[in-house]
Amino acid sequence: MMRLLRWIAAIPLALLLYALLLVLGGVSLSWNLVAMLLYPVLPERTGRALGRAVIAWSYRAFWAGASAAGMMRIDARCLDALRHERGLIFVANHPTMLDALLLVARLPRSACIMKADLMRNIFLGAGARLARYIRNDSARTMIKLAVEDLKAGGQLVIFPEGTRTVTPPLNAFRPGVTLIAKLAQAPIQTVFIDTDSPYLAKGWPLWRLPPLPIVFTLRLGRRFAPQQDSNALLAEIEQYFRHPLEQRATDAQPECQQSRAPTLS
Repeated sequence: MMRLLRWIAAIPLALLLYALLLVLGGVSLSWNLVAMLLYPVLPERTGRALGRAVIAWSYRAFWAGASAAGMMRIDARCLDALRHERGLIFVANHPTMLDALLLVARLPRSACIMKADLMRNIFLGAGARLARYIRNDSARTMIKLAVEDLKAGGQLVIFPEGTRTVTPPLNAFRPGVTLIAKLAQAPIQTVFIDTDSPYLAKGWPLWRLPPLPIVFTLRLGRRFAPQQDSNALLAEIEQYFRHPLEQRATDAQPECQQSRAPTLS
């Protein structure tokens, strides 16, 4: 009986969550139709700036709506001071499918490295192409485009685990990010994504309601300079991410060490 009552009480929250996701899907689809028309006519530089700004604004508006509705508590303010810094790589852990949306919402100069099949997705593809996001089907091309983008003053968001975390606390890192840093002479800013929610972690379906509110806290960690030995640097960064929470939190700025995340405003 108690289980049935909890299920009935969760129905309004589930409907609200699905409504928010439908709105996000509708906005994404509408923008992709517009981006499809703009892509062949806008100069590359203009299209890149516009595409990234619209994606960042859309996701930030989604997070604000979800927070106002009481569905989520998100603190990603630490990224704001870095939003205009040129030629910077952001490296983060990858607990859920929402991680890229969290970072991009605060970083309107940033590009993501995306799976090639997502570039053909009706909700994402045209907008990603306009923003000159980078597809990962060719390692050589991916590295070349990422380096060019960074040298032109862009930012790069990358998850070295390659996919959402399967074996907590972290999957083994895949090569690439430190080679990109070396070739572009771009520093690597580490970001820790903390959440106690299983929502959209590996194996969690979109339709399944999680415990609410969903809490995310993003914290800045160490910044690593590019090194000649990119493999050694990759191992060093991976080991850094594997440090216990108490050790790594001391690297973050004081205002980024909060244990609770206030509503995004």
